[in-house]
Amino acid sequence: MQALILPELNNQAALLPLTAEDEVALDWINGRRTPDADLNLKGVIGGITLGTTAPRIFKALVEATAFGAKAIIMRFKEEGVLVNKVIVLGGISKKSTFVLQTLANVLELPIEVVKSDQACALGAAMFSATISKVYPDIQSAQKSMSSGFDAVFNPEPEKASIYKILYAKYIELGNSK
Repeated sequence: MQALILPELNNQAALLPLTAEDEVALDWINGRRTPDADLNLKGVIGGITLGTTAPRIFKALVEATAFGAKAIIMRFKEEGVLVNKVIVLGGISKKSTFVLQTLANVLELPIEVVKSDQACALGAAMFSATISKVYPDIQSAQKSMSSGFDAVFNPEPEKASIYKILYAKYIELGNSK
């Protein structure tokens, strides 16, 4: 029975409308991660009422995780690191289109899901093949050995614009710690 909870929350959260008045959470359950890590900070869910349902809380927590990733990418950009897509593998990337589409919408970047269930081992094999001179360089090994992608999630502009508002609320909530 418990194994059905996550898929059901994903399904129900995906059906919820997205508005600028939605609940906003901080993903600091175990402290804030990069940027500006602070392990003493705690999570918060703002905007809940007696009518807030489990799927709405789940949605806010998924969005908070995406907002945390956006904060990291924003720091990369401030430091001059170009990020033009995100590649994901394993775990949730194989189980929740809702999470990945939310991430694409929040980040305003395409999210590519690696096809291989053993992407890390495949990467190690690519480097081994390059070191062993089977391929002249890592790019050649990647071209020949890559498993490709199962799916690509592109940002939905109408949702991305609402997520900009919710992200600002996330930042404001975090600054009020």
